[in-house]
Amino acid sequence: MRPFLERLALPDDASWATLNRRLDGEIPFQWHHHPEFELTLTLNSRGQRFIGDHIGGYEDGDLVLVGPNLPHSWCSAAKIDEAGPHVALVMWFLPQWTAPLGGVFTELRPVAQMLSRAANGLHFSADFAADARPLIETLFTLPPDERLIQLLRILALLARDGAAKPLASPLAVPASPDKPADRGRIDRVLDHVHRRYGERLTIDSLADIAALSPSGLHRLFLRHTGQSVTTYVAKLRIGAACALLSGGDRPIAAIASDVGYDTLANFNRQFRAQRGVTPREYRQRFRTVA
Repeated sequence: MRPFLERLALPDDASWATLNRRLDGEIPFQWHHHPEFELTLTLNSRGQRFIGDHIGGYEDGDLVLVGPNLPHSWCSAAKIDEAGPHVALVMWFLPQWTAPLGGVFTELRPVAQMLSRAANGLHFSADFAADARPLIETLFTLPPDERLIQLLRILALLARDGAAKPLASPLAVPASPDKPADRGRIDRVLDHVHRRYGERLTIDSLADIAALSPSGLHRLFLRHTGQSVTTYVAKLRIGAACALLSGGDRPIAAIASDVGYDTLANFNRQFRAQRGVTPREYRQRFRTVA
């Protein structure tokens, strides 16, 4: 399963998008990123969420805000009520859409501050998620103009959650480039890496995509992600492997190949270095918890 740059289409009558996703089978692991903020309320489902380098469990009523271009995915393990579907109520909005919030509309400055913190992903406390749930569920029944007002009401509520916790580490979040040319270069490289991390990637080929020398690519990548290309790719691969290990019975050797490792020994070594356990121990621990 390859991560991808998701392209979202806005409806003709709105400046942002929503999705009422209902799945009878499972929420599949789909490692992806996009330039929009994403607010997701997950209902009647439990499993694991993957946001940047964060891996954590989720339950019914889980509410998370993901910042722009932060890779993420959910992977279900079971339903709460087997008679109903897994539900994900999703709201996407562009950073440009929120730009006036902290400046022109002084009253919404706490919302702007919360959105800035969401660069690492934010998990909201159970109490605030419970308060926001009926507002979010109602939002999906409203016409476009009232839906926008309802979204602002939800964001204002969540901005008061002093117990909201960041998810990904700062090094897992690409920094904002200083120059438009740099933004284009790093976006092209990240897009290619996210789409093809399971294949053989070379520094020379990625440098060609960025139109830089290998040393120039190294400096660019380090400046905007806080880590080397090799470390970044390894985190993507191991994160995808974690989802595959926890969500099915595919042989570990096959998973190693799927995420880009030529040998099982190298995969085991890299997995243990990042997670502190072997792939087999990780799979067993998840099943024990579930």
